Order: sequence, then structure tokens, then C-alpha cells
Amino acid sequence: MHELSITRSIVAIACEHAGGQRVSCVRLQIGKLSAVMPESIRFCFEVCAADTVLAGATLEIEEIEGRGRCSDCGAEFAMDLPVGRCAACGSLQVELLAGSELKIRELEVEACV
Repeated sequence: MHELSITRSIVAIACEHAGGQRVSCVRLQIGKLSAVMPESIRFCFEVCAADTVLAGATLEIEEIEGRGRCSDCGAEFAMDLPVGRCAACGSLQVELLAGSELKIRELEVEACV
């Protein structure tokens, strides 16, 4: 389960960027073609965030659909796999445009009083 080490890295990066402020929400983008299982990240998040500024934070995950563009004909189309053929002309010269993301999109921190 590589999601545990990925979640540990997400928590470490978020803690570093929070600058000691308590985080109330972490928003991630995970591409459906990234080979990262959002449910596994959710499962690991609470344990990895314990005893950090992320403890008790909400985790929101936006899943990004796969999209590709044919280098031969320029057609753009949905992709269910990270490699494939152009839906319009059948070419194998396909560039992946979206779906492989794994990003911390936003951290919501609590205001200091």
C-alpha cells in the first residue's frame, strides 16, 4: 500500500506550509490515472495527521478525469487508462493532458487570535 507513504508525504508538506498554524481543511486533487486510490488516502490521513497541526482537519479530494490529445489529428478525448489510442483516428501518439495529478490544491488554516 504505497498510499501510506504518499499520505505521510502529503501531511509533511502540508505541515511545513502551514507554518505552525492549525489546519482545518486539506484539499487534494488526485487524477484517476495516477494509480493512487483516494479511499486509501482517506483511510491513512487521520493516522498520519495525528499529533500534527493537521490533527482533526477535514480532507477533501477532487478526482480528476483522464484526458488526452492526439499528436497526429489534434482530437481531445476522455481516457480510462494512462496510454491508449486516439478516439478519432486510432493513432498511438497520444499526449496525456489530465488525470495523472496528485496535488495539494489548498490548505485552510485557522485564524490566529
